[in-house]
Amino acid sequence: MEINRQNINISVNIAGIKMKNPVMVASGTFGYGDEYSDFFDPSELGAIVSKSITLLPRIGNRPPRIAETASGMLNAIGLQNVGLEEFISSKMPFMRKIRAPIIASISGEDISEYVKIAERLNNINGVSGLELNISCPNVAKGGMQFGADSQATYELVKAVRNATDLPIIVKLSPNVTSIVEIALSAQNAGADALSLINTLLGMAIDINTRRPKIGNITGGLSGPAIKPVAIRMVWQVFNAVNLPIIGMGGIMNTEDAIEFIIAGARAVSIGTANFVNPMSTIEIISGIKDYMQKKCITDINELVGSLDTSL
Repeated sequence: MEINRQNINISVNIAGIKMKNPVMVASGTFGYGDEYSDFFDPSELGAIVSKSITLLPRIGNRPPRIAETASGMLNAIGLQNVGLEEFISSKMPFMRKIRAPIIASISGEDISEYVKIAERLNNINGVSGLELNISCPNVAKGGMQFGADSQATYELVKAVRNATDLPIIVKLSPNVTSIVEIALSAQNAGADALSLINTLLGMAIDINTRRPKIGNITGGLSGPAIKPVAIRMVWQVFNAVNLPIIGMGGIMNTEDAIEFIIAGARAVSIGTANFVNPMSTIEIISGIKDYMQKKCITDINELVGSLDTSL
């Protein structure tokens, strides 16, 4: 029996953020929304996550900052961004025109910076939610100091929870002993959703110069190479928490996205694929509908966490 494509529901709700489809773009891979507007209308996406914003502008790490690897890439951008006030004055006017939820990714060197940014964005028109980047492996302060320790995660999330009414999505790092422990701390502190995973810490060497290929020496590994790790972590966290999960890590096509959804992700975020194929998100949205029509599934939410592990 074939179902009518018009009757297929691919809308999802992430912590009160209503999305027309489950396909988002990962922070740092889509700029501030306008960079890809020559390829397609960003309003077609489920949601857009901004480049991570810090209190003051950052120039980022020294070059080279990107290196291609087998089945992926290393990057050490270092959270280069325009800073909070410039984001509000020069980036938000365009982002407000996008007919899709805007989630502001935020980062800071200490808890007070996260809190100040959250307070400032709390009443900014057009911001639908905050993603707390506590997992960037490419900065000296902030990032991993919060994402690698469950108590530090709890204290940061709790402080931001007290500073804003916006939905809080906590972005988790794979560079930890137990991602479930960190996820539970975020949940207990008041997080509304989780996104995972951020990049895996890696490095590459030029054997001719015997120098690192990245100016920062180490960088974050993304792309297809990390997908099996990401899916495993999404599945583990799904079975441990009661929060919606945004899955990411090496999603290049529809099949990849559906794997994450079956593992427990309510939405997926596309990162490295944007650099390879700027139309990848739009193709994945269409592909999800094709898959559901073929499998006679009328509601995307029926797929979430539907992994069959029986013998």
